[in-house]
Amino acid sequence: METTAVEGAALGAAAAHDLSVWGLFLQADIVVKAVMLSLVLASFWTWAIIFEKAIRLRRLRRSADQFEEGFWSGGSLDQLYEKLDNAPPDPMSVVFVTAMREWRRFAARGSGGSAGSSDMAARQSVRDRIERVMDIAVGREMDRLERHMTFLASVGSAAPFIGLFGTVWGIMNAFTSIAAEANTSLAVVAPGIAEALFATALGLVAAIPATIGFNKLNHELSRYGTRLDSFAGEFGAILSRQLEER
Repeated sequence: METTAVEGAALGAAAAHDLSVWGLFLQADIVVKAVMLSLVLASFWTWAIIFEKAIRLRRLRRSADQFEEGFWSGGSLDQLYEKLDNAPPDPMSVVFVTAMREWRRFAARGSGGSAGSSDMAARQSVRDRIERVMDIAVGREMDRLERHMTFLASVGSAAPFIGLFGTVWGIMNAFTSIAAEANTSLAVVAPGIAEALFATALGLVAAIPATIGFNKLNHELSRYGTRLDSFAGEFGAILSRQLEER
């Protein structure tokens, strides 16, 4: 009879615990709840960054294709500059407009007929300035594109440990409760362990997409950055040839 009463009490305690996701959260310790909430918020923010970056990179590749088609079509660079000067729609256009502004400043000054021994030095100076402003433009645009990537890397590396902290804390509380009730039956132990392990599960749910998303997006950003550098080098070579022909 006594054993039956103990088992009945244990089953009643287990029934009192809601083992659903919401129930595990509500019954968790305040520290474990804070860990769970932080991981859920990090997971939502991670997915928001991943989708925003993926959509933005797709649009930028499409815009770059359209720009390069117009750039290499053989049309006038001045006309293309006039078209894009007020609002360059993508980083490649920004690099082009930045270099053209420096080039046109030099052309405007050169129209005054300055010549002599200092002409070669002036041409080398403008060549260096054009390369420098394009490098700065590429760096600035890539910094904007890489914004929030550090957050993805941080979530991917730290989320499992944050979840593990919640699990350790929850298990400590579970064993404390077991000692207080002096009952080690599975019905008593399971709810507390489940609450603790739920924190680790949330940590993995946040970390896995963040790690995969960071690696994929970082690769795509590197490819796009290389494309910008290649365009800057090619455009710089074109302007350099025009300088030599002046």
